[in-house]
Amino acid sequence: MHVLKLFVACILAFSISSWIPAGAQQKTAKKPAPAAPATPLDEVMNTLFTTHRFEQTAISPDGKKIAWVETLVGKDGAPDGNTAIYLIGLQSSEGPTRVSTAVGGTRENIKYLPRAEGSVAWSPDSTKLAFLSDAVKPGQLQLYVKDLADHGSIRRLTSVKGLLATPRWSPDAKSIAVLFTENATRAAGPLVAETPETGEIKDAFFEQRLAVIDLASGQFRQISPPDLYVYEFDWSPDSTRLAAIAAEGNGDNNWYIAQLYTVSAGLVGPTKSIYKPPLQIANPAWSPDGKKIAFIAGLMSDEPSVGGDIFTIPATGGEPTNLTPEMKATANSLAWTPEGKIVFGETIEGDAAVATVDPTTNRIDTLWRGQEQVSAGLWGTNLSLAHDGKTSAIIRSSLGDPPEIWAGPIGYWRQVTHRNAAAVKPAWGEAKSLHWKNDAYDMQGWLIYPRNFDPAKKYPMIVEVHGGPGAAVQSEWPRAGDFAIALAASGYFVFQPNPRGSFGQGEAFTRANVRDFGYGDFRDVLAGVDEALRSAPIDPARLGLTGWSYGGYMTMWGVTQTSRFKAAMAGAGLANLQSYYGENKIDQWMIPFFGKSVYDDPEVYAKSSPITFIKNAKTPTLILVGDSDGECPTPQSYEFWHALKTLGVETQLVVYEHEGHHFVNPAHLRDRTLRTLKWFDAHLH
Repeated sequence: MHVLKLFVACILAFSISSWIPAGAQQKTAKKPAPAAPATPLDEVMNTLFTTHRFEQTAISPDGKKIAWVETLVGKDGAPDGNTAIYLIGLQSSEGPTRVSTAVGGTRENIKYLPRAEGSVAWSPDSTKLAFLSDAVKPGQLQLYVKDLADHGSIRRLTSVKGLLATPRWSPDAKSIAVLFTENATRAAGPLVAETPETGEIKDAFFEQRLAVIDLASGQFRQISPPDLYVYEFDWSPDSTRLAAIAAEGNGDNNWYIAQLYTVSAGLVGPTKSIYKPPLQIANPAWSPDGKKIAFIAGLMSDEPSVGGDIFTIPATGGEPTNLTPEMKATANSLAWTPEGKIVFGETIEGDAAVATVDPTTNRIDTLWRGQEQVSAGLWGTNLSLAHDGKTSAIIRSSLGDPPEIWAGPIGYWRQVTHRNAAAVKPAWGEAKSLHWKNDAYDMQGWLIYPRNFDPAKKYPMIVEVHGGPGAAVQSEWPRAGDFAIALAASGYFVFQPNPRGSFGQGEAFTRANVRDFGYGDFRDVLAGVDEALRSAPIDPARLGLTGWSYGGYMTMWGVTQTSRFKAAMAGAGLANLQSYYGENKIDQWMIPFFGKSVYDDPEVYAKSSPITFIKNAKTPTLILVGDSDGECPTPQSYEFWHALKTLGVETQLVVYEHEGHHFVNPAHLRDRTLRTLKWFDAHLH
């Protein structure tokens, strides 16, 4: 997983509703007041911000060692934005050692300076570890190799200007391939803050290309065409070619129409498209015999959120074969075993699971399933697999257990780290998996209980709809920006449904909201609310609705469809799908969901637009968004706020400076949570 240090200023939000900077200082100095006792919100925020986080873990091919990338903790006990790499032998009695690049070029001069280090990759013989670090210049990653057989010496292999990501060793160990964006102005992907554009606006973009570094000579060569953006890749077993998922043109937008290519690793050779899929593809993986390439294909709404069925295709091209048709689960990741089977991570309803599929028989065997989240550093369920196809390393967490590194045979992992054992405990109540039926579908969601739950009392409940829609809510330890979990710590039930369109119940379920946004999926949510009311002491007169991204859209939609919710917070939502089509940076995602562009079928966009039904809205609604959001641009939130304000509905809009679709500034994350809690407290208590 690519790790990039984000240098952000701790600036405060700008509230459009009041035209006053949020948190403006008093003009006259005052004597410091005594510290107030910690509130439930203080405690949950402290829990989230002081949790040790793991960005990636990787097991060595021989299964004897693991490396992981961990966020560092500052003097205040909270992560400080820097990352570090640790190594441990699974049979060693010694604790982990930290990997650090040498300052000044000598091993004797190694210093643990603040830096971003990550994207670890083991050599095939398990004696070397490649990784990225910005030790030379903050913000500029370079490729390094640590040689465990040579007293742990470290060698820098690159001196490039641009963005490096995803190093991967060739099977013959003679080369390392990386993704490289020359002279990049920001991190890759549509989730990060967009660069402001002024002057004449053109379709100018940077291409992420495949590059290969020769270990013997140090030569750095870009091997994919300059007009092709490469998202993912895998080496062929003979080290002569690479399978790549790539698209011509804009990288953020054209992932949705990416194709499967083969790229020559030599000085000359063709780059050839071998498959143009009808929907989205991800996770290319070359079979051990070199004859096939496996991948995941399906309807996906966000580049990092992978889900679908597992396919194989001849490495020379041809017709793909679906190995998991009608599977009532969603594959999130895959890897080949030496015997030619495929191990894959999957989402089943709201659970994580690991299974195998035999390409010769299509037989699926589940190896493990649990109500938790298992990851090696990517979204969804995934693991780092040793060469034997059985031993693995994972980052494991749930709503009851903070993240730690585990390793061992699949399903029989043992805990390796204990970073969070003593200091971090849940600041919210227990979580229960709910099941209900609606229309022809079986539904699942999570009901998180209030902290210090008293069964004799009735509580308000907030419904949080997840983003995507191609995603699923699992039981995992919340991130620092999880505003909904703070509600559960402050006296609310929080209900997190997985309606149709989500991952977890197969491709038919994921595609069930195509050309139907806001209708069947919202009925699923309302049916889930009814199930929650039957299951717990929830006051039906004190219900709230919230969500971010697709969840923000569903919140805007919900307040125009029902008066059942007494307050709402819409985060990075979509008010008008017709205007949104021309405003966002990734319009290619919309055609698979709506069938045609807005210019060819405006009616299908209008019928699912909250603004079409805006005069029905009566619910007090808080609206939050980043000013540099390319996925759900600020004008969508402004349009909804303007309409509510004009119609006399209580509302407030807050725009956060230099934030993209995913917020990164800790001050903004705290402010977003505090505003959301205060809004619901004001209207539901």
